[in-house]
Amino acid sequence: MLIPSTSADQAGAPIIAGRGIVKAFGQGSARVNVLHEIDIDIFAGQMTFLIGESGSGKTTLISILSAILTADDGAVRVLDQDISRSPVARLARFRREGVGFVFQQFNLLPVLTAVENASVPLLAAGLPRRLAEARALILMDRLGIRDQANKRPNQLSGGQQQRVAIARALVHEPRIIICDEPTASLDAQSGRAVMELLRDIAVQPDRAVIVVTHDARTYRYADRIIRLEDGRITSDGREAPREID
Repeated sequence: MLIPSTSADQAGAPIIAGRGIVKAFGQGSARVNVLHEIDIDIFAGQMTFLIGESGSGKTTLISILSAILTADDGAVRVLDQDISRSPVARLARFRREGVGFVFQQFNLLPVLTAVENASVPLLAAGLPRRLAEARALILMDRLGIRDQANKRPNQLSGGQQQRVAIARALVHEPRIIICDEPTASLDAQSGRAVMELLRDIAVQPDRAVIVVTHDARTYRYADRIIRLEDGRITSDGREAPREID
């Protein structure tokens, strides 16, 4: 069960509410239970960190909260919609318009330039290319990669690709931003720039940022740190854990 945080700014309704989330993979003797009746609330105006050892269920949990995966049991409401029972087309629209994803693998399109990659969500929404790229360039400038705008992914370092992926996740101003190890490929200075940008977004009253991380350097940016162990929430509070992953 969720151990409630004492945060005073959680008086409003959660932007994400999960109840009794269960998820397993495999069949028969190969079946592995990954999440065990997880209850979790995510609030707008906060940066929420999910931490835990590899295999604890962090990535599976954020995948369910963002409608990439479907829970085997339980319910998930996001932006007051029951996404656990929504049609496939509605879930696709929800992911496209309401969520910004930052993946560990970057998932950049190799045939596009950096600015074109960062513009993809706006282009998919029908914004003219000139306006889409102008908005993408503003974010790329904040992330220190505007001068890389016309390069393709194979011409960028891992850290530069990561920052393009972050610009792409933020450019359409989603209400929910989900980041899987957003600083994994970054040096300390670049990592600070990314976390400060995410922090600026997270404090807005209609936005929520969820970060899965093992990077202890970033814990100070969290409003709330939730620890998972073996598919269960074992702690939930504002303080960084004493034992760093």
